[in-house]
Amino acid sequence: MRTTLTLDDDVAAGIRREARRTGRPVKAVVNDAIRAGLEHRARPVVASFHVQASAMGLREGIEIDDVAGLLERIDGPERR
Repeated sequence: MRTTLTLDDDVAAGIRREARRTGRPVKAVVNDAIRAGLEHRARPVVASFHVQASAMGLREGIEIDDVAGLLERIDGPERR
């Protein structure tokens, strides 16, 4: 498809630099740049994160898997 584009000065300069650097035609550089931009936008954004474990400072004899026992220690014996 043939079309006319108006490029910002900095974009046009970057395209020309890349064409000179690689020895490729401006048309090929523009097409590759647009393809890369479209592919980048099509990918879902996945935020990476790192979980760092740290000591919880629990006293000996306290089991975090025993929720009922923890609640009893905090609130006292269950009243029925």
